[in-house]
Amino acid sequence: MNSMDDIDGGADQRLSSPAARRNRQPILEILEAALPPTGTVLEIASGSGEHAIHFAAALSRLEWQPSDPSELARQSIAAWRKEAGLANLRAPLALDVTGRWPAIDNLAAVVCINLLHISPWSASEALFAEAGRALPRGGKLVVYGPFKRGGQHTAASNAQFDADLRARDPGWGIRDLERIEALAVANDLDREQIHALPANNLCVVWRRG
Repeated sequence: MNSMDDIDGGADQRLSSPAARRNRQPILEILEAALPPTGTVLEIASGSGEHAIHFAAALSRLEWQPSDPSELARQSIAAWRKEAGLANLRAPLALDVTGRWPAIDNLAAVVCINLLHISPWSASEALFAEAGRALPRGGKLVVYGPFKRGGQHTAASNAQFDADLRARDPGWGIRDLERIEALAVANDLDREQIHALPANNLCVVWRRG
């Protein structure tokens, strides 16, 4: 599951997302503190691949495994990967979050950026169920995006964004963080931190207990 709506095509197969360019550095600062020093990070719904390039370049001791169900996205990730030439950035996997995930060697963390609000609730359920199953004890799940808190939007712009999403697809929409937290608890994932980031987004870190 992923939305390619904010991604622009270039002259080659590399796609570019304005949102990815804006948020990649603030997210990286969270990842630098939250992720284990070594191991493999599985990125769910990698989109254009720009996050993967940025994170793999900065976190050179980690193996970065991008994935996306979209062939167009995987072609873009592969093109960015070829240009970057990063030894720790793997070829993209064809992975839908709602399907059975493949075994990832030395898996240490799962990162999911801007997916839960542009996918059905079943994608949220699958993300936490599969992360809880696949991560080792102490492994991290990091999720970024807009959330409601206490059933309320955190900004008027988020309320408008939510209405727009639901008009496009009734199954989409900004999720209540409390409902997401319930999924985490049910799958043996303990919340470590909530970070408020620009544009009324949150970055939440869970640890497998």
